[in-house]
Amino acid sequence: MYPDERRRPGYAQLARIIRETTGGTISATYLWELVTGRKRNVTLEQLAVLAEFFGVPLEYFVNDDVSRRVNAQLALAVALRDTKVRSLALRAEGLSPASLDALLTIVNEARRVEHLDQVGEEEHEAGEQPDRPEAQRP
Repeated sequence: MYPDERRRPGYAQLARIIRETTGGTISATYLWELVTGRKRNVTLEQLAVLAEFFGVPLEYFVNDDVSRRVNAQLALAVALRDTKVRSLALRAEGLSPASLDALLTIVNEARRVEHLDQVGEEEHEAGEQPDRPEAQRP
């Protein structure tokens, strides 16, 4: 996936960028075969090059739990690029659990009204625990 499909580099340019960035080689044809599903047998060496290029652990490509965790972290990083989202998160820090729950309800309702997907508990999948007193009781 590429953020702006109109500006996505072609396979030859992408292969060159991968080579320049990682020192590993993957041909433009091989990239095309991977993207289109014509190639399914990827070597460990090629996976390592792709993992290095995309900045993900090698396990991202073979372990669903790891890929879900990394995708949740990437989604958070993308969301935090927006100044208003970042400002909202920073201002919410320190509020009581009840106030945070009220804000989450408001945000979820706004997402529903705007026909956006509901965002689940990705942060919990990323290894964080809920910060609620009832969750900390023995």
